Amino acid sequence: MTAGKFAKTLSVVIPALMAGTSAMAAEPAGGGANPTAIGMFIAIVLVTLGITAWAAKRTRSASDFYTAGGHISGFQNGIALAGDFISAGALLGLAGLVYASGFDGLIFAVGYSTGLPLVVFLVAERLRKLGRFTIADVLATRLDERPIRMFTAFATLVIVVFYLIAQMVGAGQLIRLLFGLDYVYAQIIVGALMICYVVFGGMMATTWVQIIKAVMLIGAGIVMALAVLVHFGFSYDAIISRAIAVHPRHEAIMLPQVFSGSPLQTISLGLTLMLGTAGLPHVLMRFFTVPDTRAARVSVFWGTLGVSGFFALIFILGFGALAIIGGDPTYVDAKGALRGGGNMATIHLAHALGGSPLMGFVSAVSFATILAVVSGLTLAGASSVSHDLYARTFRRGRASEASEIRVSRLATIGLGVLSVLLGIVFQTQNVAYMISLAYAIACSSTLPLLLLTLYWGGLTTRGAITGGMVGLIAAVTLTILGPPVWVKVLGNAAPIFPIDPPTIVSMPLAFFTAWLVSVLDRSRAPAGLASGVGAAE
Repeated sequence: MTAGKFAKTLSVVIPALMAGTSAMAAEPAGGGANPTAIGMFIAIVLVTLGITAWAAKRTRSASDFYTAGGHISGFQNGIALAGDFISAGALLGLAGLVYASGFDGLIFAVGYSTGLPLVVFLVAERLRKLGRFTIADVLATRLDERPIRMFTAFATLVIVVFYLIAQMVGAGQLIRLLFGLDYVYAQIIVGALMICYVVFGGMMATTWVQIIKAVMLIGAGIVMALAVLVHFGFSYDAIISRAIAVHPRHEAIMLPQVFSGSPLQTISLGLTLMLGTAGLPHVLMRFFTVPDTRAARVSVFWGTLGVSGFFALIFILGFGALAIIGGDPTYVDAKGALRGGGNMATIHLAHALGGSPLMGFVSAVSFATILAVVSGLTLAGASSVSHDLYARTFRRGRASEASEIRVSRLATIGLGVLSVLLGIVFQTQNVAYMISLAYAIACSSTLPLLLLTLYWGGLTTRGAITGGMVGLIAAVTLTILGPPVWVKVLGNAAPIFPIDPPTIVSMPLAFFTAWLVSVLDRSRAPAGLASGVGAAE
């Protein structure tokens, strides 16, 4: 893509941003416009667009577009990998959960932090040895290429779309509450920036945007955690004691409450949080950006260090928010609920610790986090369309690199427009279930196929596709019949299926179906990887 076309696109995006800024100043909504947050937001956007322009000059081939040509170092990829994990949902949502529920909120932090090490033990190194651009490249080493690519592309797009909706709605709500920008304008700006990052810069731009965002997010977390510790004389006991004193349930917040009464739901949630990551396409694509398996291992080391360190900060930020702003009429209403909603604990804590400057920085970083995540998701979805469907399935490997990249860019634009429209449609809906649904689908479709392909020589194409489809359908159906949709969205009194998320049922069902169909399948397993050992060696 030429620099002239990129400049032309900037001429459209920048006025939209400035117009949005004027709207923020003129018509504050929710908490009202924060000039500091607006300025930092504009600065972050300009920096990331500059990176995209730089990356556009270095994106010439399909390898450059999909995997940055394999030129990302292990350290760089590790920071970007950490960025894929520590999203705005972690900074805002997990701290909000700890603020509201205490120990129960920490379960999510522990679950997410254990996901990345499992990725390296189960699939990371083998992916790097066998894959090129997408998950389907790995599966196609063992299974019939056309049907397995079609299914994998379908599953990838389903996961990406549900994840994108949640991120887009989160972006709209965050900007509406913090910056005073109209929800629809926020959706359009996020969509436009996302399309710019991916269409012009590909994986190189997406990676560096993710790196910058991860550094800022971890930095913001460290600064706030240190400020909380200083406030309480570096005594964690003092933080906990104050949090217990101001919370309505007092000492009970230090004990498991919700999950202790439902062991099956607790196990299902743990499986989803820990194993879902190993099936997320935008995370697994990161292992194709490094030059070799050693760099893949190095990237997981740095990624795990960043993720574990960040989630450790949640223990301080969540209880620190409760201890400092809990009961303060500046930040809570007459009923004791946080102003702006339960996800605003970190934002209010930032204001209490550092006033408008720190609040503005945290708000801008949260928005940059969403931009980085949606860019990675869009690239994963567009890659499945262009590489797996167009180039390898429909054109049977005869497509030129130029046409493949062109299709990927068109798919990016299509996904961007679709995500904006769906974000607007689901504006008033409770979309929290979409993230758990995306994880549940990953656990029940792409992950079983990957593990069986890498570790079991008896898997057949029919078994893989049948097992993956059964797992995918089960995850979606049981989620609809469960508490998130059947009760909270559709308004029924009780769920038909009580466990949320349904991974404890849908994932074993996918494995069992794939095994059973493969055993009964009279066709021979395709030649290729004879065993899991062969895959690794």
